[in-house]
Amino acid sequence: MKSFKDLEAWKKGRVLRVDISALTKTFPVEEKFKLVDQLIRASRSVTANLAEGYGRFHYQENIQFCRVSRGSLTEIQDHITVAYDEGYINEELAKKYDEQVEECIRIINGYINYLIKSKGTNPNS
Repeated sequence: MKSFKDLEAWKKGRVLRVDISALTKTFPVEEKFKLVDQLIRASRSVTANLAEGYGRFHYQENIQFCRVSRGSLTEIQDHITVAYDEGYINEELAKKYDEQVEECIRIINGYINYLIKSKGTNPNS
């Protein structure tokens, strides 16, 4: 891999970020500095933390940033639940986003497991 942009986790996170951005444009204006802002920040955190972790020298630091990214994904799940509860999205759309987030979590978990295994073979870990 030459760049964080080659990471499957980052690619899937990017798609989610773009989808979340489009979704929030449909929310009521009064949510602009509430739910919309929280969803945008959390979705940007997913890819930003994967990128920052990739740039770190030690595996353990990369793993920690991956965990923060994973936390942002679960935050998105909660915000999507709020959007559903408030009637901004229907059940089908809520389920679609939940599945998309779960896929991102699975990929990040796989990447974390790869890093943990690699950590044991690298003298700079």
